[in-house]
Amino acid sequence: MALLLMWCAFGQAQDTDAGRRLKALNESFQPRIIRVSNSVYSAFGYGFSNFSAVVGPEGVVLIDAGQTPEVARLALSEFRKITSLPIKAIIYTHGHADHSGGTPAFATPGDDVALWIGHGGISGALSNEEADLTHGAVRNGRQFGYSLPKGQRITNGIGPLTDTSSRYSGAKQDLGSRKRTLQMAGLEFETSPNRGETDDHIYVWFAKERVLFSGDNFYAAWPNLYAIRGTPYRDVREWGESNDRMLQLGAEHLVPGHTLPISGRDHVARALTDYRDAIRLVFSKTIEGMNRGLTPDQLVEYVRLPDHLARSPYLQPYYGHPAWAVRSIFNGYFGWFDGNPTNLFPLPPQERSSRWIRLSGGHQKLLDEARRALASNDVQWAAEICDVLLDANPGNGEVKALKASALEALAAQNINPLARNYYLSVALELRR
Repeated sequence: MALLLMWCAFGQAQDTDAGRRLKALNESFQPRIIRVSNSVYSAFGYGFSNFSAVVGPEGVVLIDAGQTPEVARLALSEFRKITSLPIKAIIYTHGHADHSGGTPAFATPGDDVALWIGHGGISGALSNEEADLTHGAVRNGRQFGYSLPKGQRITNGIGPLTDTSSRYSGAKQDLGSRKRTLQMAGLEFETSPNRGETDDHIYVWFAKERVLFSGDNFYAAWPNLYAIRGTPYRDVREWGESNDRMLQLGAEHLVPGHTLPISGRDHVARALTDYRDAIRLVFSKTIEGMNRGLTPDQLVEYVRLPDHLARSPYLQPYYGHPAWAVRSIFNGYFGWFDGNPTNLFPLPPQERSSRWIRLSGGHQKLLDEARRALASNDVQWAAEICDVLLDANPGNGEVKALKASALEALAAQNINPLARNYYLSVALELRR
């Protein structure tokens, strides 16, 4: 019966408006080399992230290096149909593994290839590894749906489905904390610190052909201002300002770290303006609500995007989500305490839930209510009732199966791929 329910849920999760939209989105991530401008070519769909080749008179400069050596080599074989000139340098927009893991396909120790990275490494905060925090890998796997059966995982939202990223830890040259001009392969590039998704983020400006490489501070989806896998606070205010700085360049072409390049000065300006305005608005409205004493749950209802931003093709929740950003801003400035003194020293979950069950008329009454809620498509309420029952009795297999069904129903309705993957991954764990 559990297997039957699971496979029925698979079908339900695919055959919904959200599922169909995500399928169509994923089909757009076919690998190809895109000629952005006269000298710039972008590898799109080779792994989760983009990387680009700028062809100069003396060689090639890469912007980022792709996700793994395997996918980088596939793209390199296509680049080699365009030019046989040697690779002279790689400039990383930031240190995330999906942008640097492909480096061994282009450079090996002893090669005369310069590697440049933004100041401060990946982040100024402690990494999970430094803190010996291993559960981050579990949450990352849920976010990307690594354990899900084939067909249940539809898309990653801003790039094709992949399973892992290689981590390249070789030595790189620090670009420092100011704007720099780099002369290489007979070309000139400007790099500038541009904090956003990471503290080490930069943009790369190829002024000769007015091409801007934004890294992950822009891609055509709501930005991951907070990642549900768990991250230190990402400076939302700075992320908004990063888009304003890029906007001032007046680029003709925008090459993001994920999703398709954008060409045409007006199109680039609209994309960066929408991004900047939406991030600024979420930040300012959250701060406004915090100053009124609102809690995170209240703030999520208080902060709303205006229609023109909510409808923007560059801000659909295919990766991050505005509600997650609101909660992250609160936590980034105020920490875990929501301001309600009742929550300073709350009852342990098992004791609190046991009392609620007694007050509500007993386990069976709540279980029946959860079933009714699920049958009437009131699935968030069904999941929350299951949480109360599981707090009081964590080993109850019947409630676990019911919660799994509620999570699968939530996944079927949700357009955000990361939320969807997380729902389905935990549902699978509960059924097991």
